[in-house]
Amino acid sequence: MTEPVPAPHVYVRPATRDDVPELTQLIETFVKANRLLPRTQDELNDLIAFGFVACADDTLVGFAALEIYSSKLAEVRSLAVLPEMQGRGLGRQLVENCVELARSRNVLEVMAITSADGFFQSCGFDFTLPGEKKALFMQTRDEI
Repeated sequence: MTEPVPAPHVYVRPATRDDVPELTQLIETFVKANRLLPRTQDELNDLIAFGFVACADDTLVGFAALEIYSSKLAEVRSLAVLPEMQGRGLGRQLVENCVELARSRNVLEVMAITSADGFFQSCGFDFTLPGEKKALFMQTRDEI
């Protein structure tokens, strides 16, 4: 009789520069699937300082970063969790870490630009802010 394979130890921690090679591969997986925009090495290096990674044992399986635009506004950027690791609360933990970082920096509003609006709504985001503030967009290029 075979022994059952133990479930991996799954956790979220602050990102470090050492994560960039694995992070590059993770992001590329989602870029190829048209789920994320490509990120240059410089962009990734900038995001790392305000980013969080999800790990299963010692393997990077998710990422999100907070880009702070001003004391008023920040954005959750590059949220990605490998498909086989989704549904375990890792995306929510990554988003919660970003929101907590915004709170600790006294940023008033956090936004997310996403096609997974149901997920972000389950994390407490909404389409409008009190006072009926809305984000409006215009595309300046053809779709990829």
